[in-house]
Amino acid sequence: MGGIGQLDPPLGAYDHVAGRPDAPLSLVEYGDFECPYCRAAAPELEEVRERLGDQLRFAFRHFPLHELHPHALAAATAAEMAALEGRFWPMHDSLYAPGPPRLTQADLRDHAVAAGVDPDKVVWPATRMVEDRVEADFNSGVRSGVRGTPTLFVNGEPYRGEVRADRVIAALTTVPSES
Repeated sequence: MGGIGQLDPPLGAYDHVAGRPDAPLSLVEYGDFECPYCRAAAPELEEVRERLGDQLRFAFRHFPLHELHPHALAAATAAEMAALEGRFWPMHDSLYAPGPPRLTQADLRDHAVAAGVDPDKVVWPATRMVEDRVEADFNSGVRSGVRGTPTLFVNGEPYRGEVRADRVIAALTTVPSES
């Protein structure tokens, strides 16, 4: 039947992580920069990050649904190019800025400038060098049972609730009961 399984691989040094590496709580999002549900979840997840502060490690993994969202793969590779300059999170935040997605090649250049990255580095053909990284994230999502976006993993376990800050925080901070 194949539902969502364990996070594969577990959160590690390979991931783009905001927060302390030794934080006791972890949240991993498989997302797509063109997905309207991911865009709606972004401010909720930002609130989770703000409210939990140093207690949370938040990681983003790419899961571009390129058959539905024609600009998702280009946006993911643009974010990876920004990551090479240590600017993944500013690029992530710019790509998820409020309003309709702006993800054409010209828009990606604008996001790069906003994130402090050379705009020529975030568009094809420069982005070819990071396509494998995006594919690796996507494949890890497939292994983990991800079928759509956003998909969240709370402390390594699948999260199945509504993506609202209070509910995600409750899931992160509730100790599972022993059955």
